[in-house]
Amino acid sequence: MKLFSFFATLLFFCNVGFAQQTDLLKYVNGLQGTNSNPQFSTGNIFPAVALPFGMNFWSPQTGKNGDGWKYQYASKTIRGFGETHQCSPWMNDYGVFTLMPVSGKLIVNENERASAFKHSNEIAKPNYYKVVFDNGISTEITPTVRAANFRFIFPKRKAAYLIIDGYTKLSGIKIYPKQNKITGYVKNGLFIPSNFKNYFVITFSKPILEFGTWNGKNGEIRNNNSVDSGEEIGAFVQFAKGAKVEAKVASSYISLDQAELNLNKEIGSNSFAQTKEKATAVWNKLLSRVQVEGGTVAEKETFYSCLYRANLFPCKFYELDANGQPYYYSPNDGKIHKGYFFTDTGFWDTFRAQFPLNALLHPEMEGRYMNAILDVKRQCGWLPSWSFPGETGGVMIGNHAISVLADAWAKGIRTFNPDTALSYYFHEATGSEPDGRFGRKEWKSYFTLGYIPYPSSGVGATAKTLEYCYDDFCAYQLAKMTHNKFYEDIFSRQLYNYRNVFNQATNFVEGKDKYGHWDKNFNPYEWGGPFVEGNSWHYTWSVFQDIQGLINLMGGDKPFIAKLDSVFSAPDSVDVGTYGQKIHEMNEMVASKMGQYAQGNEPIEHMPYLYNYAGQPWKTQFHIRQIMDKLYNASENGYPGDEDEGQMSSWYVLSAMGLYSVCPGTSQYVIGSPVFNKITITLENGKKFIINASGNDKQNVYIQAATLNGQVYTHNWIQYKDINNGGELNFEMGNHPNKKRGIQKEDMPYSLSNEHL
Repeated sequence: MKLFSFFATLLFFCNVGFAQQTDLLKYVNGLQGTNSNPQFSTGNIFPAVALPFGMNFWSPQTGKNGDGWKYQYASKTIRGFGETHQCSPWMNDYGVFTLMPVSGKLIVNENERASAFKHSNEIAKPNYYKVVFDNGISTEITPTVRAANFRFIFPKRKAAYLIIDGYTKLSGIKIYPKQNKITGYVKNGLFIPSNFKNYFVITFSKPILEFGTWNGKNGEIRNNNSVDSGEEIGAFVQFAKGAKVEAKVASSYISLDQAELNLNKEIGSNSFAQTKEKATAVWNKLLSRVQVEGGTVAEKETFYSCLYRANLFPCKFYELDANGQPYYYSPNDGKIHKGYFFTDTGFWDTFRAQFPLNALLHPEMEGRYMNAILDVKRQCGWLPSWSFPGETGGVMIGNHAISVLADAWAKGIRTFNPDTALSYYFHEATGSEPDGRFGRKEWKSYFTLGYIPYPSSGVGATAKTLEYCYDDFCAYQLAKMTHNKFYEDIFSRQLYNYRNVFNQATNFVEGKDKYGHWDKNFNPYEWGGPFVEGNSWHYTWSVFQDIQGLINLMGGDKPFIAKLDSVFSAPDSVDVGTYGQKIHEMNEMVASKMGQYAQGNEPIEHMPYLYNYAGQPWKTQFHIRQIMDKLYNASENGYPGDEDEGQMSSWYVLSAMGLYSVCPGTSQYVIGSPVFNKITITLENGKKFIINASGNDKQNVYIQAATLNGQVYTHNWIQYKDINNGGELNFEMGNHPNKKRGIQKEDMPYSLSNEHL
């Protein structure tokens, strides 16, 4: 018996160990959302070969140097494999250089060297990329945080070359043929400061036979030249015919010495296979922190592909010195600072779901990022609205850094000084640079009139009013949570400014001039004008902090529900308005065939959850499952619009878990309808939160009953602390709504008006 018990115990632990090594990467498609163009987006993303929140990503490049559409699924050729940091094609890229293998004749021109390939000969995963060109050359990539390992296999009977392309603008190259090594730098990007450089080092596993540099502007090739610099300068090296070459590449924003240190620390003597093994383990560990059971294979593929995308941005912009201490080159003042720093996210997009998801999965990183946000203010004078090297404002509307800060504090992530954050935000909310890129250009109108007048203040006036109102609420929340009466009083005065742009005669938010007159030409289907990347159908719901107040303005629950219903039943008509032509977001809304609901862009993404506030949570459950089922998949056509630095993916990941953050800045997640029968979230503190949905399938989308840790649970929301403390949320699912559950006032999620009763 003891011997049997020993072997049974051994077998049990072996099985546990095996289960922990579950390969969830098999579900991830790195090509999801890549079949995009400027007119129609299915994600507008590229196959990022990277570790979670890596400083560098690596990607095949089908587009021309400088083209924001780095990789398009419809393309037939690849012209290079590059280091990339691009968070959006509309923002383009920075710090880019590419490697490209060619055989036979030495061809350096990016158009002429482009090689044909087929997707059937392509593997795209987070941890590994491989493609075999039609000419027989094979390229493989596997990443670390600040480096990558490449493997090139050349045909046996043709000369083997590797081209290093300095991309656009300035670059410098130095070749060390006896050391089989290249170092250099590139300086490219739209918003980079004057002293920005991305330094790189490349080492090769095989001898360099011939070498030289080349000029991308005039095509000149300089054989045997080992040092060169200038605009669009590149290099080439030649290997033996049929060579199998490993190239180890690392970079640094700080110095060439730091690039060498990054290479030695992150790859060192590791082979390609060893680097790949480590990258595989990192990704499987992260993906396994949200284990799903049940559902179809296609649903798992969509979920884990989105979970991968949700864990790419923001990018680590810091590096580790010889003692392992973090420091960074700041793109805001061009100086070196100690500590952590992050870039490449747009808060207008990501405050909604990506940061609330990070609060669940990565609170330590979230805490570091909060201090990095405050560092931006210290270094450039303003809080960031967009976190991109050298560009912290002017890209989208709102001052949503305060949302991210308040949300972190509300969820117990308290690594920063809240008084400092509030003083910085006050500076943001009561001033502006002359060109309006930072702060609030219309702050005087907003404070004196209670709204931003249209058309005198230009496009987006009403949208700005709504978003400033929400941001001021977040500041109010942070002040209230930290007992800062001074700022609590200041920002409490603007809490209900959304009322000033809501026309009860039409039940829409509208433009209003400085005399208090509504826009005579108001058309809820018209894009632009007083709105940004949307229309009044989309922005009317942008009162995240006070849905009950919006319900009251519309006349109560019944007309509010009817208005919500009408979003889906309204014609999908588009009036291009001040845009003058159709933009891709309009095309994506029409293609979704859901009336005026536009999941492809951020302003309305929370709207299906609002039925929870008016006593009909079953309609949220129905619509959320419809949106996930119809508008998302794991294919190259996988998204209903721009993926937007993880926001669109985070929306899906949270929603598939049955949760969503309607109002960041509070501690609540609103309940929807989970996709899977069981979701196990392993939290950073080691605890587990389990969501069970018995009987769940594509028909049984309605919650019949729920318990939280064994107690009957009727609320349409759950607190962050209830998740973070670990526990079990059980749903019983059915194919008909339970219209008696979640209908009491205490079941409704947070609204400011209920707080101030």
